[in-house]
Amino acid sequence: MPVLSYTVTALVAYLLGSIPTGFLVAKARGVDIRTVGSGNIGATNAFRILGKGPGSLVLFVDALKGWVAVIVGREVIAKFFGGQVPAEYLAITAGITAILGHNFTCWLHFKGGKGIATTAGVLLGLMPLALAIILSIWIILFLTTRYVSVGSIAAAFALPFAAWFTTHDIGLTVVAGVMGALAIYKHRKNIQRLLDGTENRVQFRKKEAAP
Repeated sequence: MPVLSYTVTALVAYLLGSIPTGFLVAKARGVDIRTVGSGNIGATNAFRILGKGPGSLVLFVDALKGWVAVIVGREVIAKFFGGQVPAEYLAITAGITAILGHNFTCWLHFKGGKGIATTAGVLLGLMPLALAIILSIWIILFLTTRYVSVGSIAAAFALPFAAWFTTHDIGLTVVAGVMGALAIYKHRKNIQRLLDGTENRVQFRKKEAAP
């Protein structure tokens, strides 16, 4: 039965994570987000192509998918199977497979987003203090460089260190390392563009002075 509980958890979390939020929000506005901007279905491209409102919605829902997956694994599936597997193990399984669902969604030929928002939602459920640390890193680097990717890559690299610092749990630290490595892998094209000097910066618009 433990195998069944892990299987059910992974399947439910993957399907939850695989909901292509950015694609659906853009489609509702008559846009195929895969063909514009960076071609990514995540929140960054949604902000760039659709604007602040839709972008914020995509960001929120993508993060919510990760958090809900962890809660379902810990609070629902674990109790349904009568505690045959530690609830935290199912929560971790749910978190990882939700991220995989977002990054490799079955609804779009296994091409999805980069998993940053969904990873944040998972971390909120598993280790919120580690999330606070890497979110601070992301904000500082984003504001100083105006590259979303720089903040995301640095936060992903720092994640296992933040996990160990806040939990002193080797298991969670390894899981955090896997999440960080996956996020960096999904940013490999951004890394190449950064090296080439062709990565897009976010432009902060200044208010025009009154005449």
